[in-house]
Amino acid sequence: MLRLLQIEFIKLWNNNASKVLILAYFALILCMALIAAIKFDIGPIQFHVAEQGIFNFPYIWHLNTWIAGGLKLFLAIIIVSMMANEYSNKTLKQNLIDGLSKKEFIASKFLTVLVFSVFSTIFVFVVSLVLGLLYSDYTEISIVLSDLEYLLAYLVKLIGFFSFCLFLGILVKRSAFALGFLILWFAMENLGIRFLVWWLAGKEASVSVMKFLPLESMSNLIKEPVTRFKAVQSMAQQVGEEFTKDYAVHFYELLVVGCWTGIFVYLSYVLLKIRDL
Repeated sequence: MLRLLQIEFIKLWNNNASKVLILAYFALILCMALIAAIKFDIGPIQFHVAEQGIFNFPYIWHLNTWIAGGLKLFLAIIIVSMMANEYSNKTLKQNLIDGLSKKEFIASKFLTVLVFSVFSTIFVFVVSLVLGLLYSDYTEISIVLSDLEYLLAYLVKLIGFFSFCLFLGILVKRSAFALGFLILWFAMENLGIRFLVWWLAGKEASVSVMKFLPLESMSNLIKEPVTRFKAVQSMAQQVGEEFTKDYAVHFYELLVVGCWTGIFVYLSYVLLKIRDL
């Protein structure tokens, strides 16, 4: 396992674009801390973002994993490029000649996906914990440790999404086309399948079907947290609106994404096995 990871990280370390994207990704996650520094005055009113409760435990776990999840495209580019470079630089063929089996090759890529996902989750945890301890109004252990399932959802979401990107990288072989296919898939799910099912069977059936599609199921793991924020809910109540959204992380949602992860990894292996290199 360590040998496989070592091979992959040597390749990544020798790729300047990958290094820049990795550093940019974690730098942007760290920039969530800069939100706390936002202050501005509107006449006699002083507004400080950190004092509005967005960094309160346990809300911060939901907010930060949702924000960080939106930045995953940076690592997705690395995963796709990682596979494209294997074909363009012919390192895939050389690895197989040197004795690496196709199963070990896929395992090395998936281990890289796991490492990126785990390290990103730990990084988000540390950043969120520090911000929460500095600015949260509630620092009791029981409150701090509640809602940690959002970190699990974030981890599963990253593993699933990067496994999908790995599959696209093997399927298409070119990073630009693979990313284009990713956008096309997103459009097909949200514009094609969603409206087709809605037209044939109605809105409720459309919502039910979408829960089981790859990108939508990954997105559903962490729902948007903005309407959960107490200040937003208070403003909504003042105009007669009320949010009844379910923000929880459900086991079946984790299971659906886990199944898609297994499918994409298996399809990646099957493609590599039958393809003429």
